[in-house]
Amino acid sequence: MISDTPLLDPAGLTRLVDGLVEHGWCVAEGFIDPALCRALQHELTDLAARDALRDAGIGRGEAHELRRDIRGDAIHWLNRESLPQRQYLSAMNSLQHALNIELYLGLFEFEAHFAHYPPGSFYQKHVDSFRGRANRVVSTVLYLNSDWPDDGGGEMAIFDPSEPGHELTRIRPEAGTFVCFLSETVPHEVLPTRLPRASIAGWFRRNASLNGLVDPAS
Repeated sequence: MISDTPLLDPAGLTRLVDGLVEHGWCVAEGFIDPALCRALQHELTDLAARDALRDAGIGRGEAHELRRDIRGDAIHWLNRESLPQRQYLSAMNSLQHALNIELYLGLFEFEAHFAHYPPGSFYQKHVDSFRGRANRVVSTVLYLNSDWPDDGGGEMAIFDPSEPGHELTRIRPEAGTFVCFLSETVPHEVLPTRLPRASIAGWFRRNASLNGLVDPAS
């Protein structure tokens, strides 16, 4: 059973804030309640079985295109349609509040999607937001696979923002591990996975308005 309001790990929250300040990224293991991770993984498995995922593309708006040679996951946007989704989004709302208080980021909202990587798929090195168009400020990844084997592949590689060819670390996609990094400056890559890989990718956004209109998550 999962509680009505899953709590973030306080020690992990402190590490995330400190890591963002010092390095621009941080990893917190066991950050989200294990029962909630299992419920989210089961939901993603069910979505895949019902063919409710869609192939992810690159770019936004008119620049959006499917490029399986660059990105191989299939996704489903979180929309509060289930209790596990609502609980996870509630937890992210608490994190957003903490980041705004501690770092004065002015985060406006959070968007996220399930991501399913089938065996052999990957996502080439990229950043999540382009300079000058930085609606996405802080990126997040929650991993959902339990007991990920050493030879499973699918790690996320983090690269040095000042030297993008220099790999800083590889993060094993184990359930409960939560990664947080600055969207505009931290290059990262999903290495080829040998097994079905489950996660939730998310972004805290700063509002961008156009002609006085609020810019919703797209």
